[in-house]
Amino acid sequence: MAPYDLFIFAGEPSGDLHGEALIRDLKKRHPSIKILAVAGPRMRALGIDCILPMEKFQVMGFIDVFTALPRLIKQFYLIAEKILTLKPKVALFIDYPGFNLRLEKHLKKKGFPGKLIHYICPTVWVHGKGRIHTMEKSLDELLCILPFEKECFSNSPLKVTYVGHPLISRIDEHIYKPLPSLENKKVIAFFPGSRTKEILRNFPIYLQLMKKWAVLHPEMQFAISISRAEHEMLIKEMIEKENLQHKTICLPTERTYDLMKIAHLAIAKSGTVTLELALHKVPTVVTYAATKLDIFIARDILGISLPYYSLASILCKEKVYPELIGPNFTLENLEKEAENLLQEKELNKCRDLCEKPALILGKQKASEEAAIHVAKALTLE
Repeated sequence: MAPYDLFIFAGEPSGDLHGEALIRDLKKRHPSIKILAVAGPRMRALGIDCILPMEKFQVMGFIDVFTALPRLIKQFYLIAEKILTLKPKVALFIDYPGFNLRLEKHLKKKGFPGKLIHYICPTVWVHGKGRIHTMEKSLDELLCILPFEKECFSNSPLKVTYVGHPLISRIDEHIYKPLPSLENKKVIAFFPGSRTKEILRNFPIYLQLMKKWAVLHPEMQFAISISRAEHEMLIKEMIEKENLQHKTICLPTERTYDLMKIAHLAIAKSGTVTLELALHKVPTVVTYAATKLDIFIARDILGISLPYYSLASILCKEKVYPELIGPNFTLENLEKEAENLLQEKELNKCRDLCEKPALILGKQKASEEAAIHVAKALTLE
């Protein structure tokens, strides 16, 4: 095989988005760059060579990771062998720290001659500060997308750069299109997640809220964002089972921002989508359905304890959105928090708080900045 300039690993949908933007900016600067990757559909559409599809790495929660472990170990060594054999000039790993930090360490130990770069810092500010030591021994560079992350490495020799957050330019560059079926309606938007198990855990409670609100608030129109096409049938079947098809409309992922622009209120599974909602100034109730065992492992074994779990609140160091995590995510609590946000005073207060994340993140174009750093590592600039 022809030598590769760059290897990229993206193990989840958000990584695929970041990888797509990065590849586009790299190809603008260096059209002949040769890229090998573990990639999702967005990255694959750009004509790169793919070892494994991103979908092979989709797991949720500690229990899922445990049951998928044999498969993940096999894939780990397959990827490592490819990288060590093909010797790209740079290997770039996007997020997915449980897998990627181990792979980076393994490649370093095996004498990989190229540069190792990690794009999107692991949450060392949540737990696992020991990862800082691991990264400084394994990596040549760390590219961060949250401004406060660089401070965590103030005593480390590792080269750490804040490149800006990818969502800023993605939202700025989005061309909004109207949604005629939702015009002049009070739209309540639902974002149940991007993985099957997330949908199965979150969406049934969302549906129960819709059933109640269909009676209490007949003026409302419910819109569900479907983040992956393969989930459309599942979501529509769940809607029909509750006889709510007359009150709901399902929208594909490419209409997500169009929906956010007109949404009066949102209910969303915790994740990147909650920051996207904040940047669109949409008052939101954040949910995360977790098993008791997941919570026990997170709290009592890993010692994870945060005042807030949604990124907007973490950035602002104050509650931007109400959060219902684990056992607190019930229909009763969801209805209470959502009804509270429907009150004009609370709605406006939440919208005002949503102004802050964009100011904190700044205007840097993350993919352009990251592309510059990757090109320098490739000695293309």
